[in-house]
Amino acid sequence: MNKSEKAREFFMRGANCSQAVLAAFAAECGITEEQALVISSGFGGGVGRLREVCGAVSGMVMVLNFLYGSSDLADKNAKDSHYAKIQSVAEKFKSECGSIVCRELLGLAPKHTDTPESEARTPEYYKKRPCADMVALAAEITEKFLAENPVKKNA
Repeated sequence: MNKSEKAREFFMRGANCSQAVLAAFAAECGITEEQALVISSGFGGGVGRLREVCGAVSGMVMVLNFLYGSSDLADKNAKDSHYAKIQSVAEKFKSECGSIVCRELLGLAPKHTDTPESEARTPEYYKKRPCADMVALAAEITEKFLAENPVKKNA
């Protein structure tokens, strides 16, 4: 099973978009799937259902953080290089989907936020949401990026 299929499967099992992407790459990140699900749990619905940055994009960012991020606060070059990687994957997602903003991807009104209560995962929920496709795309973009940019440090 490729990462795209794995992310889609996590989403269809009830994971939010961010959880689905990060959990698909848990092994590469050096964490368990359970840890991935916890770390990414608040980023669904565009961060806590605020409908801001898409959770699938946040999941991509977290994967890249684990694999390419730096803890050296004085290393400007590492920070800038990392930001370039993030912008690269975000731009690929945006070019495919038209946006990286959850509310825009879902066709919601500008400035739309939701209540903190998540929706029940019913067949109707899955029919009205493009999210399964979004997490699959985010995982595909991430997988290609990793293949083209080998990790040079320990995860």
